[in-house]
Amino acid sequence: MSEERLHPNLALDRRGPIEVLRVDREEALGALNFETMEALGTYVQGLYGRRDEVRVLMLTGTGRGFVAGADIAGYHGAGQTVFDGFQRRSRQTFDAIAGLPQATICAVNGYALGGGFELAMCCDFIFVNEKTKLGLPEIKLGLLPGGGGTQRLPRLVGAMRAKELLMTGRMITAAEAVEYGAALEACAPEALMPRALEFAESLATMAPVALSEAKRVVDDGLDTALSAGLTMEQRVLGALFATEDGKEGIAAFMEKRDPDFKGQ
Repeated sequence: MSEERLHPNLALDRRGPIEVLRVDREEALGALNFETMEALGTYVQGLYGRRDEVRVLMLTGTGRGFVAGADIAGYHGAGQTVFDGFQRRSRQTFDAIAGLPQATICAVNGYALGGGFELAMCCDFIFVNEKTKLGLPEIKLGLLPGGGGTQRLPRLVGAMRAKELLMTGRMITAAEAVEYGAALEACAPEALMPRALEFAESLATMAPVALSEAKRVVDDGLDTALSAGLTMEQRVLGALFATEDGKEGIAAFMEKRDPDFKGQ
């Protein structure tokens, strides 16, 4: 287990089928600038061809901040072209994370504000430090979230709660995040990474194709009619039944042993 640098602000820890990507910009509470966003996007795009090798991606941060939003200083005073360029790159990167075939986990170690909260919401599962806060404060700048906050938050917490958070800029506690459905679990600071890694390890034992298909069917089903979603579910189940992993899983169950999934 050793970290490698993808960028001065990004550290990668490869743990077999699990990769942990850490935003390491503690002096700015993890705020994302264009260069960091570019490096993050490049890494994530590379994961699309590595499903057999990498089954789970975990994102986390350093110190008191996970990601305290975009680096406002980076585009303060900049022209519309610079601002629009950052927004386009953010959209590309966040959409790439949300669309990954691998399971994704965000271990929110510290403040997750603006783009940081939006980055977390791109992941399948969010674990939070019980002492931290999350929020979308852009309204206080005369703006609104541009990294998916207006669309992904309502899908997690419902329209009314999302509007309350978006239109007041109120920060929420870790306990509130769990209560509202914006996080899976709140953990003591020292237990956050062990718990998130334990969960990641459990996911990494599952059949890779079934894991990614379960994720895809849920995500795609949210944007379609119920009847179409149910048809998709049956079609995917039938396809999985015919895979080598599907056969192995059933055989292992009958033989009372652990399955040996190959991703086929």
